[in-house]
Amino acid sequence: MKIAIDAMGGDHAPKEAVLGAVEAVKEFNDIEILLVGDEQQIMQYLSAPHNRISILHTDEQILPTDEPVRAVRRKKQASMVLAAQQVAEGKADACISAGSTGALMAAGLFVVGRIKGIERPALAPTLPTLNGDGFVLLDVGANAEARAEHLLQFAIMGSVYAEKVRGIKNPRVGLLNIGTEDKKGNELTKAAFALMKEAPINFVGNVESRDLMEGVADVVVTDGFTGNMVLKTTEGTAMAVFKMLKESLMSSVRSKLAAAVLKPEFKEIKGKMDYSEHGGAALFGLKAPVIKAHGSSDARAFYSAIRQTKTMVQHEVASTIQRYVEKEDNK
Repeated sequence: MKIAIDAMGGDHAPKEAVLGAVEAVKEFNDIEILLVGDEQQIMQYLSAPHNRISILHTDEQILPTDEPVRAVRRKKQASMVLAAQQVAEGKADACISAGSTGALMAAGLFVVGRIKGIERPALAPTLPTLNGDGFVLLDVGANAEARAEHLLQFAIMGSVYAEKVRGIKNPRVGLLNIGTEDKKGNELTKAAFALMKEAPINFVGNVESRDLMEGVADVVVTDGFTGNMVLKTTEGTAMAVFKMLKESLMSSVRSKLAAAVLKPEFKEIKGKMDYSEHGGAALFGLKAPVIKAHGSSDARAFYSAIRQTKTMVQHEVASTIQRYVEKEDNK
């Protein structure tokens, strides 16, 4: 199995991508990593040659200031585009990037290609829950607007991923809404509710945003506009809470002593909330796995994204989604 990584994407490129790749090949003996990017920069962080890490050199990259679609179409030698091209040509089984989300979605659509029958791909991270299990949220920004049929496909793709990659038997699928009653919501959610109720998934009905971290569902479905706001609100709230807690615990000698005693517990809580342990956001609906790692990913986050990608390839998530879609189309 070969995984292509855009080594020049993200806030800490290429260092953290390289270190994450080194950690991954030490842990998994059945993967090869192709680092795509500036060879001279990459080699600074490879302490020794490795027979399962190779480099595809390019000095072109997509910048955060680039218009995503235009950049993918014009910068054919950009590290992100070349990583996706390796997948399209069958030279790699999947690709990962911590670069521009919009550009990666464009590369996924235009280079890797969409599964036949999937109308809209969906971007899906795994968000933390209080019990540490986490839940898959989709869509979080690939589609600002969606139809009920799109949400149904999101539900099916999320269910397949939760079962195959996250190992959840018969995953619970919830529809994000303003109330749990069956008739709640706007025209979109009402129509989506009716479709999901008849779909071959474990649909548990409407769920409210306040219950997400309680683990009310294993997969939560919504449109990209709403999902992106939920994602950023969750991230912002978590950061704010930790910041307030730190300021409070550092405010006096007594509180500092208490913090020292409770340090293991705080570390455990932080670990449950750490996005890096869950990997990246998968772009569902494409012919092969494409993973968007967090822009600020460190080596551990890249390692987790590689582990996640490896599992998606092993369990043939893309082809399983395709079979589900074909089955539904033939009904």
